[in-house]
Amino acid sequence: MKAFICLLVIASALWLSAPLHRAMAQTADEVEMGNRLAAVLRAGRSVVSNSQSLINDPDIADKGLTGDVFYEQVIEAYLETNGQHPLADDLSDRERALTLTQLDAMISVIDESQGLINAEGLAFKGFIPAVFARLVNEKFVEDMASQAVVKVTAPMNLVRNRKARPDEWERQVIAEKFQDSAWPTGEAFYEATTINGKPAFRMLIPEYYSESCLACHGAPAGETDVTGFPKEGGQLGDLAGAISISLF
Repeated sequence: MKAFICLLVIASALWLSAPLHRAMAQTADEVEMGNRLAAVLRAGRSVVSNSQSLINDPDIADKGLTGDVFYEQVIEAYLETNGQHPLADDLSDRERALTLTQLDAMISVIDESQGLINAEGLAFKGFIPAVFARLVNEKFVEDMASQAVVKVTAPMNLVRNRKARPDEWERQVIAEKFQDSAWPTGEAFYEATTINGKPAFRMLIPEYYSESCLACHGAPAGETDVTGFPKEGGQLGDLAGAISISLF
């Protein structure tokens, strides 16, 4: 009888742990996907940031920064930061589809912006990393809205484009997690939740001001930057925003 009870206990434990293990594995996969999408977006933004002097040169008519050239530079930037190709052989079908769509969106945005990038006599094009990221995310969502959404947002006092305003979930995570001095720098927050009643895995990844950001977002606060907005007075390492990933 005791042996029978022990078998029941063991069987029950195995039965209960199986769904938990599956849930943990699924969460790990989703975290990996979210981090990959964020890393690819960051690689693209870094290329745009590093190309600002070229893009804004008013004397060069053909910058040579085509979609194909840009793609190769994004791959190099991703490899340098992450140590592997963004389309590594071990990706799941879902990861590969999402990553390919994101890279294709970048190529399309660059190709569609050739008139602006190559405009002669214009010293500042306004084609900055934030604008590039927004355009890429919008194009990505056109194809993947039923599967994933990528967005760059920020605390409300730092938002410059209304399209980047945080929704209630993002606002709450930023306020209660990222703006708490006890929150570990760089640590993402994620959870299973819903969006408009639809089950979703949501992930928010904090971002901080780097040196290149401070030209527009640094001191002195209130001074008009090159884009026409007042500077926020941010300092190196301050919370600047967050990359928001939603997976359905």
